[in-house]
Amino acid sequence: MIRLKHLAAGAAVGLLALASAAGAGTLDDVKARGAVNCGVTTGLAGFAAPDDQGVWSGLDVDLCNAVAAAIFGDIGKVKYVPTTAKERFTALQSGEVDFLARNTTITFSRDTDLGFDFVGVNYYDGQGFMVRSALGVDSALKLGGASVCVQTGTTTELNLADYFRANGMELKSVVFEKNEEARQAYDEGRCDAYTTDASGLAAERSVLKAPADHIILPEIISKEPLGPLVRHGDNNWGDVIRWSLNAMIIAEEFGVTQANVDDQLATSQNPEVRRLLGAEGEMGKMAGLPNEWAYNIIKMVGNYGESFERHVGLKTPLQLARGLNEQWSKGGLLYAPPIR
Repeated sequence: MIRLKHLAAGAAVGLLALASAAGAGTLDDVKARGAVNCGVTTGLAGFAAPDDQGVWSGLDVDLCNAVAAAIFGDIGKVKYVPTTAKERFTALQSGEVDFLARNTTITFSRDTDLGFDFVGVNYYDGQGFMVRSALGVDSALKLGGASVCVQTGTTTELNLADYFRANGMELKSVVFEKNEEARQAYDEGRCDAYTTDASGLAAERSVLKAPADHIILPEIISKEPLGPLVRHGDNNWGDVIRWSLNAMIIAEEFGVTQANVDDQLATSQNPEVRRLLGAEGEMGKMAGLPNEWAYNIIKMVGNYGESFERHVGLKTPLQLARGLNEQWSKGGLLYAPPIR
């Protein structure tokens, strides 16, 4: 019996060692490479899109930058890898990208069958529909028999079919591999309606030929929690991505901004803020990061609220209200565990 206990204990230690090695792999690779390979969308205004000079920006891009800030203290050490909905999972599985930050919905099958770990939600969304005002439709329930532009290989395509079937409506799907192709086809009048996440509708409407001629219908037909994901078994790497996002959420909760982070570091007596900014404790060491990892994120990228307002908020072309993406203390769903 004692021998069996020793064998079991040895096996447990061996498994822990293997898990630790697997968990450390990607972080070590990224450090050795000197840059984070971040999988993003091929272009979605407000979330991830390059400008005329090829400079990427958006809510998802800020998460890529936050991870680079946490590891290297330098948001320039990111390679943005554009991926289509069809390509994104293969890119992650193959190691072409270190993680995905590209409007991807958390689902059971993706989390289990595809072998990924979702490590947070950086935007709570839901699927909707956009139509031309001239169509005279004020509800998605009046779209029976309509042709609908949709991106293939997405939960959007599946939700569309489910919604029409559940409501006994005829559906004419017009599918495209890339989201921008679906939007362009809709803009050219090849479809009666266009469907994607509500945030995506706002983003795509902002770049149509005549945005004011289009309306977003009131129905939200699904839950679409969008967030970053890593490969199964990358436990330490998952921690790095998860807590880079959490740091931005916690910073907003406690009023730590790009503008005041230095003052907060020097004067704050709030224990949570002091741990977050590295003024006390060694939180970074626990994840294989510098102690100033979260300070660098806030200084170089900002807190979650700053990122939201900069890219998708009411003063941007998307004009999105915080809604579910407000802090938990203000009626939203943003709730990050404590730094301790």
